[in-house]
Amino acid sequence: MSWLRRKPIGEPEATGERLARTLGWPHLVALGVGAIVGTGIYTLTGVGAGMAGPAVILSFAIAGAVCACAALAYAEMATMIPAAGSAYTYSYAVLGEAIAWVVGWSLILEYTVVCAAVAVGWSGYAGGVIRSQHWPIPIALLAGPGAGGLVNLPAVVISLMVAGLLCLGTRESARINFVLVLVKIAALVMFVVLALPAFDPHRFTPFAPYGFAKHEVGGAAKGVMAAAAIIFFAFYGFDAVSTAAEETKNPARDLKIGIVGSMLACTVIYIAVAAAALGAVPYQALADSAEPLAAVLRGLGRPGAATLIAAAAIIALPTVILAFMYGQSRIFFVMARDGLLPERLARVNAKTGTPVVVTLLTGVVVAALAGLLSLKDIAALANAGTLCAFIAVAACMLVMRRRDPDRVRPFRAPAAWVIGPLAIVGCLYLFASLEFATIWRFFAWNAVGLGVYALYARPRSRHA
Repeated sequence: MSWLRRKPIGEPEATGERLARTLGWPHLVALGVGAIVGTGIYTLTGVGAGMAGPAVILSFAIAGAVCACAALAYAEMATMIPAAGSAYTYSYAVLGEAIAWVVGWSLILEYTVVCAAVAVGWSGYAGGVIRSQHWPIPIALLAGPGAGGLVNLPAVVISLMVAGLLCLGTRESARINFVLVLVKIAALVMFVVLALPAFDPHRFTPFAPYGFAKHEVGGAAKGVMAAAAIIFFAFYGFDAVSTAAEETKNPARDLKIGIVGSMLACTVIYIAVAAAALGAVPYQALADSAEPLAAVLRGLGRPGAATLIAAAAIIALPTVILAFMYGQSRIFFVMARDGLLPERLARVNAKTGTPVVVTLLTGVVVAALAGLLSLKDIAALANAGTLCAFIAVAACMLVMRRRDPDRVRPFRAPAAWVIGPLAIVGCLYLFASLEFATIWRFFAWNAVGLGVYALYARPRSRHA
């Protein structure tokens, strides 16, 4: 059947549009850390604490375990199929075109919405600095309609600035990202050092005031798993590394280091920061803050350090936008190169070696979403798209182990028949733990996508 047609692994691209190989493993680790360590730890710590109480640490552990399984599957598939496109490309080669379209359409949702969510999170810290310095910017321009404002102008501005940076070139963007990631890690280390002296173990009692399973309290989702479904947003980002496969100098070595290395580093960072924050102040104090880490330090009588944390977030959170906007543009690029989206989107600028048109388009869409929507709604919707992609990659790994066991795999995931099913079941459970409105929007998005596929993409596929 034509909707099950597969893209041959390793097939040369007929359009002639290729991306330059300019990235090494340090760039990839920095790209992964830059994507993972961001809004999730700087802002969603407060959201999760409001849903699970101190047990938000357990929510972090559950979400991290599911992501670790998915990361191993990604590392195997990325080194075996070192082409741009991430989960979309793997699904096209293994599961068929229609499933690849759904995955690609979900990735469009994921990356675009993640960029918007991080821009909103960045704006929370920028707004705090603006208000503390009494700059003459109306409050209505510091938040979108969903948060009581008119338009979130800082979020719009940062989205467009990152898109402009990406248009300059991949290597140039990667170098700037590397420096900003170091700033971000240094700020989190400083936070842990300053917060630990105030650590009080009694703040962890009761540990799980809202229980384990997702349920509603006063119309709001509560419980460890409800928080894990949101905090899951804080862990993914390693998948953005796999979108760089076509631009990696030594994919067989560099991709596995970038994906697995960034995931391990960030897990350690997250547990340390979350424990320090929850031990320093009551979790209720974190739940209502748009900048919880800075709020913790203010509560400890360290306003200067709080300002430094906020400043570091302002400087470094754009690395998350950069990583995901980079990944989004590459997904668009590959889908267009396959004929499923307009060919113009697959054009690479001869001078910079980047797909400028699709990068600018992504920046405009992200700016519009960030200017109008709230952080919690955006993060939840992004999670739905990501969970779909993670399930697909784990399935691809298992299918290829059965279909082509002798194919060269520069990285072989350990215990594949354990971690693969764990990734799939874990992602399905997290998906079911999302709020009903988020699940409904995800399926509505894909219903529209299937219509676009049937009417536009399928007849124009280069692999028809």
